[in-house]
Amino acid sequence: GTGTGCLLLAALSEYPQARGVGVDLSPQAAALAKRNSVRTGLEKRSAFLAGSWADALNARFDVVLSNPPYIESGDLTGLMPEVVQYEPARALDGGADGLDAYRILCAALPALLVPGGYAILEMGIGQIDAVSVLGVASGLRDVAHKADLGGIERALVLQSDG
Repeated sequence: GTGTGCLLLAALSEYPQARGVGVDLSPQAAALAKRNSVRTGLEKRSAFLAGSWADALNARFDVVLSNPPYIESGDLTGLMPEVVQYEPARALDGGADGLDAYRILCAALPALLVPGGYAILEMGIGQIDAVSVLGVASGLRDVAHKADLGGIERALVLQSDG
C-alpha cells in the first residue's frame, strides 16, 4: 500500500515529468497520502486510490515501486515499540515467511508493467533471493540488487520483457 505516499511523492519530486498513482487498502491511508501530495505541491501529478494493489488499477506503468509488508508474523512482537505503536499491523505483517505480499505482487507485475518496465521492491534482510525467484517465476528478469546504507541488499529491480 502507499501508506503516507512517501515513495511515490519522493519519486515524483526527483522526476518532474513523471505522474503516478498510489494504492492502499486503507481509505484513511489513501486520504493521508493525498493530503501529503497537497502539502508537497505534487497533487496535480499524483492520484491515490483505496483498493487492493493491482485489483484497483486498470493501466500499465513504466515503473512500479513497492515497500510491502515483509516482516514474518512471528517476528512482529519483537519490533521496536516506535514501529509497532505507529504502523498498522497489516503494513508490517508479511505472513509466516514474510513473502505473502511478494507472491501477490510478482504475479500481478507482468500485467501492470509496460514492456521493458521496471518494478523496484523493498524487502527485509535476507529476502532478496526468495523474492527474485518469485519475480523470475512470474516472467520478470532480475536486473539489479541494491544495498541500503549499511550494505544490506534491500531492493530488487525486476524488468518485464519487452
